[in-house]
Amino acid sequence: MAERFAEHGAKVMLVGRKQEKLDAAASSICKAGGAVSTAALDVREFQAVDEALERTRDEFGEVDIVVAGAAGNFPAPVLGMSANAFKAVIDIDLLGTFNTFRAAHQYLRKPGASLIAISASHATMPVAWQTHVCAAKAGVELLTRTLAIEWGPDGIRANCVTPGPTDETEGMRRLAPTPESRRKIEQNVPLRRYGTKDELADLALFLCSDAAAYITGAVYVCDGGQSLVRSSLRLAESH
Repeated sequence: MAERFAEHGAKVMLVGRKQEKLDAAASSICKAGGAVSTAALDVREFQAVDEALERTRDEFGEVDIVVAGAAGNFPAPVLGMSANAFKAVIDIDLLGTFNTFRAAHQYLRKPGASLIAISASHATMPVAWQTHVCAAKAGVELLTRTLAIEWGPDGIRANCVTPGPTDETEGMRRLAPTPESRRKIEQNVPLRRYGTKDELADLALFLCSDAAAYITGAVYVCDGGQSLVRSSLRLAESH
């Protein structure tokens, strides 16, 4: 998404926990001629997020687009999960999204700014061994839709993007490490394939463009129809 925005002239601030990963991503954008800066931080720490957004405003001007995509996940049944483990995912996904958007408000272009939260099908489709993610993503979606109401009068739009299985991502490499596990997931997607990072980037670009100027509080699912198929196969296969 950052690369796609940069291709269309955006000046990008990349945020993540590991500086080496930020440097690699920034290098790719710079080689393509984009303007980019980085901030290594943990989104669970509000002050760190606020400082990064302030620096973004100081370097690049008012903030037009904010994408909140930090997430954590691991498969575990409720009885096999500690309270701290549950809290860790809630804090990364839900608190991290709140911190990002709450800190951003004072630096946003008003009117005209666009917020995008990354959700998951778990927000509306309960999945065993994923209680923490289901709770966190449900919160992310309602948080974003509530911001669409509260911040709409400022001319700020807020929407969610829900990816399905996406090719060449760390998450899918972990969830489907073998050709056979990949084929099983693809068979549970009506379009019978993984999505691409480009398809998600194009959706984000659309939601931040003038073409979507009257869209706010929406949840856009980009999963090849997977969420339409209410199946327990994924859990059965994980066992």
